[in-house]
Amino acid sequence: MIPRYAREEMAKIWSREYKFQKWLDIELAFCEALAEMGEMPKTALKEVKKNASFDVARIDELEDKTQHEMIAFIESVNESVKEHSSYIHKGLTSSDIMDTSLALQMRDAGKILLEDLKMVIKIIKDLAMEHRYTPIIGRTHGVHAEPTTFGLKLALWYDEMNRNMARLKNVINTISFGKLSGAVGNFAQVNPQAEEIVCKKLGLSPAPITNQVIARDRHAEYLFVLALIAATIEKIALEVRSLQRTEVLELEEPFSPTQKGSSAMPHKRNPILSERLCGLARVLRSNLMPAIENIALWHERDISHSSVERIIIPDGTILLDYMLSIAAKILGGLLIYPEKMRENIDRTKGLVFSQRLMLRLAQAGLSRDKAYNLIQGKIMTSWMENKDFKEQIFKDGEIRKYLSIEEIESIFHLDVYFQNVDFLFKRVFGKDA
Repeated sequence: MIPRYAREEMAKIWSREYKFQKWLDIELAFCEALAEMGEMPKTALKEVKKNASFDVARIDELEDKTQHEMIAFIESVNESVKEHSSYIHKGLTSSDIMDTSLALQMRDAGKILLEDLKMVIKIIKDLAMEHRYTPIIGRTHGVHAEPTTFGLKLALWYDEMNRNMARLKNVINTISFGKLSGAVGNFAQVNPQAEEIVCKKLGLSPAPITNQVIARDRHAEYLFVLALIAATIEKIALEVRSLQRTEVLELEEPFSPTQKGSSAMPHKRNPILSERLCGLARVLRSNLMPAIENIALWHERDISHSSVERIIIPDGTILLDYMLSIAAKILGGLLIYPEKMRENIDRTKGLVFSQRLMLRLAQAGLSRDKAYNLIQGKIMTSWMENKDFKEQIFKDGEIRKYLSIEEIESIFHLDVYFQNVDFLFKRVFGKDA
């Protein structure tokens, strides 16, 4: 079932409770590292792991006084561990915990997005297999070009979404780095071994080098990938919108029996979901610029990036999760009209076969330029007078010098546009083709 709003598990990742729990997990992993290195008694570690906790209301109360979220969190945790509080956050700086936690949250969010992508990719693949040979007119500049198949259009979307899947997997690896290197990243107050131990426990890699923060090019790349995925969704949605136009009507997004299209016009069946996706893609793209601007910070770090990231990273992942769910709803319930596709191929009365005719004349001995000019003249007449192009060719004495009626008839068949569909499907889908 497709959810109406972003799934609860994605929203949960960006809740304060989830964030504070990750902060506590990192602090406890750091205490475990201290114990492993002999810098904390194992009895103290046992007590800390047993009693360490936080209270969100208490953090809020403390933050009102300190105006510092991390200090408020640490004080709340210290109240739970009492005499062992000296081991909490020992030698660390706020960004050690916050950046490492953010990496965990972005990784967890990315995993949900991967599952969303798999869902959309499977729907596209199934549609492609079903409509491998469904003829549809290809359009360039919005104008009829040559016939192709709807399956090939879907295969293109599938291929692009697969690249998005690879990009997302790569960027999850790019963001999966932690940092526990102290105030300016030089390990002056903390043993580098502790960082390695903690990161291993958390399933992260230690950032090779940092200042006070993990370099923000990683985060910008993450937002870039989200924007790219949104752009592909927009590409698909825009095509659905275009093909749903009344005078085209080759596709329609799902429309329920109780759905209303207009408050004024009962006949309306508007592509509102596709339009929504096109609009939301703009929002996701707008998150990329501040992510890029976050890369440049004063010296070893300032805080100008922090407020921005509290918006663009949670909102970006929640929004893309929603967009992928809506894309799955559209594609999963897509109304496809092959008869209308064929009707539109025939709308120009055979003009779309002009290239085949030109090439056949060239093979028969006429120069390409002469063939082009000769055919274009017939096209202009057919177009302006709304006449059947094939009939005009049959009647043309000069063309008949080079081609028989049977040869002309064969030019106006769709077979050539299907002949390499299987070849392309094998390229895109491999053995599944």
